[in-house]
Amino acid sequence: MALARNILENNALPTLYEYYTSGGIQSGLNADQKFFTLNEKNITLYSGAMHYFRTPKELWRDRLRKMRAAGLNAVETYVSWNLHEPRPGTFDFGNGGTDMEDFLDIETFLKTAQEEDLLVILRPGPYICAEWEFGGFPSWLLRNKDIKFRTSDSTYLDAVKRFFNAFLPIIAALQFINGGPVIAVQVENEYGSTGSNTFVPDKQYLKELRQMYINHNITALLTTADGVDSFGDAGTIPDLFLITANFGGDPKSAFDTLEKLQPGRPKMAMEFYPGWFDHWGEQHETTSATDLATNLESIIKYPGSFNIYMFHGGTSFGFLNGANINNGLTDNSGFQPDTTSYDYDAPLTEAGDYTKKYNLIKDILSVEASPQTRLPEMPELVPRKAYPNISITQHIPLKILIDNSKSYFYNKTMPMELIDINNGTGQSFGYIVYRKENLNLSAGAKITFTGHIFDSVLVLLNGQQLSPVLKTKDDLNQFGFYRLGNSELNLTETKLENATLDLIVENWGRVNYGGLTQYYQFKGLWDGEIVIDGKNLTDWKHIPLEFQKSWTQSQQDWQLFNNTIEPGLFRGYFFESSTPKDTYIDMRSWKKGIVIVNGFVLGRYARIGPQQCLYLPAPFIKQGTNEVIVFEHFEASHSIAFSTEQIWESL
Repeated sequence: MALARNILENNALPTLYEYYTSGGIQSGLNADQKFFTLNEKNITLYSGAMHYFRTPKELWRDRLRKMRAAGLNAVETYVSWNLHEPRPGTFDFGNGGTDMEDFLDIETFLKTAQEEDLLVILRPGPYICAEWEFGGFPSWLLRNKDIKFRTSDSTYLDAVKRFFNAFLPIIAALQFINGGPVIAVQVENEYGSTGSNTFVPDKQYLKELRQMYINHNITALLTTADGVDSFGDAGTIPDLFLITANFGGDPKSAFDTLEKLQPGRPKMAMEFYPGWFDHWGEQHETTSATDLATNLESIIKYPGSFNIYMFHGGTSFGFLNGANINNGLTDNSGFQPDTTSYDYDAPLTEAGDYTKKYNLIKDILSVEASPQTRLPEMPELVPRKAYPNISITQHIPLKILIDNSKSYFYNKTMPMELIDINNGTGQSFGYIVYRKENLNLSAGAKITFTGHIFDSVLVLLNGQQLSPVLKTKDDLNQFGFYRLGNSELNLTETKLENATLDLIVENWGRVNYGGLTQYYQFKGLWDGEIVIDGKNLTDWKHIPLEFQKSWTQSQQDWQLFNNTIEPGLFRGYFFESSTPKDTYIDMRSWKKGIVIVNGFVLGRYARIGPQQCLYLPAPFIKQGTNEVIVFEHFEASHSIAFSTEQIWESL
């Protein structure tokens, strides 16, 4: 009876939009007093972060409805510049023909959020961090020799302006004042953290960005976000923006700082961390659900508003994970690439499951949220299944893959960003091969890489792999990886003539956070010389392996699998006779590489962990035959396994 009464009482409540738009819309989100108002009614923001570019389009509604069912009244998302403008002046907002096209229909995402009775906080950047490749910047920006990222430099701002000219009209039409869901727009992101002994954050840059928004009729509340306890107002202009705070604990301290910076204005945690992200070669991050609940109650009681970052983390599909670095980019030893999974130990898991954190948040908001509005029932969980193991049936040795790929000639090894491909915009993602042919090698010859590798290298001599296998996290300190400078490897014990040397270098993710000097990050072999027996090698073929869908599906050189474990492509198939189900691909019998399903790069795997499985959502699976390709760097397995759950394990 109590349950039935609660359902009736809930159904009698107005929806969020009914409550805030009844009688017409006169005004948007206002922060000119100590509390927020929306359309002249008091509002506390109970928001959660979800990135449209990390969840398949077909699952957006499921995740958004689960957020609303928890009692949230808003969803927050960043905007991925590097996906929306893959080439200068070429845009993809859902119909641009890129491999990520289905993720990029941001207009539909925003409208779906509104249909699910959620308001939207939008954070377009142009820099977003987000543990996303290059912090959301397109890598082709690096081809501008003198560009100065995140400043009022005209070269940089002209590129931002071109993107905003294409993107902001979509958003302007979807502002709350125009009947849409967007109530606030963040300008830049964590700009205060760019400050250093040699750089003071460029306030003129912030003014320039603000003017771009104004020029495109963005009248929604403009905000900034920083770790204010550390950076104060270094990355903002208090007279122009509402300052919000990022933190994982001690809400009172951050909110007290906000009060000092902007007395009498609303307090908001733009990023309140319920968990954290993972790096390859480290332990899986988990945080306390009890601490989350305690901090959330403190935020509400202060009183303040919040955005839980992340509420649903999702997946950095393809090559789109970011990285951290704890020293300068010219020394890559402190590089920390992020995993493909962006689960974040968040209230909704990578696959959209409910957690203890979710239930605690729902319980808190059922009591504390004001006003109470109608909520949907919690959606049923998306079903998963473990498909039968796949046997590998075909393979292409890595040497043959390289032989049959297009090459570009340069005297010195060049970073992938500066190769003249993709209409002169360079290579953003994947691998680049440096090939040296007709080498005469003496017995006992060694190869030496002066400087650091960006980020890992496989060495093949006449098609035979010489690099040591990555088996445990400690192997990252050995030859072939970013941590080791001035590294060397034995090539041959016997004399060889007319040998072919292939150096396959992986971009393991560009750094997404740090000081301004850390944005000049080229991938490949560029930091020093390549030396054999004291002689610098020159005249190299450069062979990009981008693994774009059309290229992968065009490969013709498949051979019957003969139980080889050499590096290369390995293919198998599974059959779905009924409705596809979510699953995980369990890669524990492989060493390191990427997985491609029906032409789409699902993501990276590495046995060292902590992530052992790749999330494969049902929308990526066809009814009928499905192709799975593994690009293995070291030692292939004979089969591919599936799991219904993610597996966290570090070696």
